[in-house]
Amino acid sequence: MSVTLTESAAQQIQRQLTKRGNGLGLRLAVKKSGCSGYAYVLDYVDALAENDEVFEQFDVKVIVKNEDLEVLNGIEIDYRRDGLNAAFKFNNPNVKGTCGCGESFAV
Repeated sequence: MSVTLTESAAQQIQRQLTKRGNGLGLRLAVKKSGCSGYAYVLDYVDALAENDEVFEQFDVKVIVKNEDLEVLNGIEIDYRRDGLNAAFKFNNPNVKGTCGCGESFAV
């Protein structure tokens, strides 16, 4: 099982945690949503749960619940700037399709 970060994503997560003042890392999760089935959810993690898996790169931790790993295994998290817009991008090899609005995906 693997979850990877680009250096750009790791730097952005570190900036956010520093600005926040605390936190172990960033939680990556999925929820049922949208017309395609799932949507990504990002949140800060202050304490690990028993069913958490921790992936660390560039001194940054990404935490994923075991039950979400089936959908997220192999994902790469990137952070990109495009003009005035900046956002996390998810390169997930498990995605079979996305909705037209780009808010949800199917596996």
